[in-house]
Amino acid sequence: MVSNSDIDEVRELLASHPEWSRWKLSRFLSEKWNWRNSRGQLKDMACRSFLLKLEQLGYIKLPVRRCASPNRMGKKDQVIPAVLHCKDPIDCKLKELIPLEIIPISKRTDSYYQSLFDFFLFKYHYLSYKGIVGENFKYLVLDRFNRPLACLLFGSSAWKVACRDEFIGWDIQTRQRNVNLITNNTRFLILPWIQVRYLASHILAQVSRRLSCDWLKKYGHGIQLLETFVERDRFLGTCYKAANWIYVGKTTGRSRNDRYSNIKVPVKDIYIFPLEKNFRQHLNACTPGVPGAKGNEE
Repeated sequence: MVSNSDIDEVRELLASHPEWSRWKLSRFLSEKWNWRNSRGQLKDMACRSFLLKLEQLGYIKLPVRRCASPNRMGKKDQVIPAVLHCKDPIDCKLKELIPLEIIPISKRTDSYYQSLFDFFLFKYHYLSYKGIVGENFKYLVLDRFNRPLACLLFGSSAWKVACRDEFIGWDIQTRQRNVNLITNNTRFLILPWIQVRYLASHILAQVSRRLSCDWLKKYGHGIQLLETFVERDRFLGTCYKAANWIYVGKTTGRSRNDRYSNIKVPVKDIYIFPLEKNFRQHLNACTPGVPGAKGNEE
């Protein structure tokens, strides 16, 4: 959660060092706040994203950008190139499509699958997609005939959620230490021409069985809990309920960076899914973890 002291500290740095670049500022703050991933690397991009959000909300004025952003996160109007794909309707029973192939999307993945994943979320998800910073994992799901069915994106967990933290039994210090052991299902897309009953809950079950191991291979630590936020005016959360995710409460309808309680956002239902029976023990452990990035709060 963003505090007044955090914003004041950024303002003081900007006033004291007008010659600093955005890169210099984000690196300095990452080191000062000890924003590091599980491998000890500075979370520079997460910090820069945090600073950009402060500027967008009018709290600070960043130095003039000295060079173009090397990635599409810095390009609001970026259009992800279209990828040729089949949109023939698939309307059948689930058993006709399984076993499914769940493809992790990474830099080593076939470029066609990477492009499909990016374009599908950009084009067909109601929130669209232009990229992600911080720890994350992406999956493209194919049926047994190699036809794309769905995309899933998991990213940094929310920094602070009262009902979730109460369910876990977290205090502030423990949450800061272990919040990286939770990941947020920020995007889940069943392609619009797919009409297969039970497909979504089946995919969630399949992915939840492998996600912690995949995360461990990529980032050096596993995951104990999954979370997601479902806009209650838009969705019923049916697939999460069917996959045995647990409803723990709802959001307040405030933006994560709202200091004055006047920025309204859709109210969302919060669901979680423990990956281990003793997840509370792991999430409340005293072993130092990696602090989550400020500004991730719902």
